[in-house]
Amino acid sequence: MNNYEQAVREDVDVWLRKMKKPATMPQNLTKNVQTRINKFIPQKFQQALGQAVKQMVEGVINGSDYLPHGKHETALYLQEADDKLDELIPVFQKGAAAEGAGTGAGGIFLGAADFPLLLGFKMRFLFSAATIYGMDVSDFRNRLYLLHIFQAAFSSPEKRAETALRLENWEEYIEDKPKDISVAKEMDWSSFQQEYRDHIDLVKMLQLVPGVGAIVGAAANYHLLGHLGETAKQGYRWKWLMEEKNI
Repeated sequence: MNNYEQAVREDVDVWLRKMKKPATMPQNLTKNVQTRINKFIPQKFQQALGQAVKQMVEGVINGSDYLPHGKHETALYLQEADDKLDELIPVFQKGAAAEGAGTGAGGIFLGAADFPLLLGFKMRFLFSAATIYGMDVSDFRNRLYLLHIFQAAFSSPEKRAETALRLENWEEYIEDKPKDISVAKEMDWSSFQQEYRDHIDLVKMLQLVPGVGAIVGAAANYHLLGHLGETAKQGYRWKWLMEEKNI
């Protein structure tokens, strides 16, 4: 392990410890506000979001919807991978911000359309970043890892702690799993959907308000892609170190 990898290992260890910390008082208050907000969200809107998450998961399962088609070369070294990812994140942030501004300007109906579009941006980013870090996304076990990174970024403190423990013991978790494992047996997707929705409600609901929706939509999407980018960076670094046995 070189000096850069040693520094990365320490950085990732801090990230994993943070994910395992219990919810703070502000986080609990935010959760209570989100729960109240849910009561005012139109049922059709909730159904549309649920369907979008379901379609996203199915796209990850079959592995074809988000493949980068050779646009991104695999890095030879971890530092090179990090540098490439640092260049990739703002590209996706700008694209998501532009899309969020367009849909946010149209109020609740176009705002609702933003959710599946944003999910698509997020998953294409995760697949592209995975390629940079040398992950074979044709292997279902690696696509399952992508979904765990997504969940680490957009879930409650309790679920993040659970996800962190699974990531820490990933090789043990997948050692008896074939490449074509059935995803239906691996995660509670109804919980996955609820965790994602609850996490972004507070950030995204103002996007549905005509007049301010365009500004909020652009800012929210930019922030959410940035947050996913930082989570992916730590998660893919961890995967790299595991595969290099530098842990």
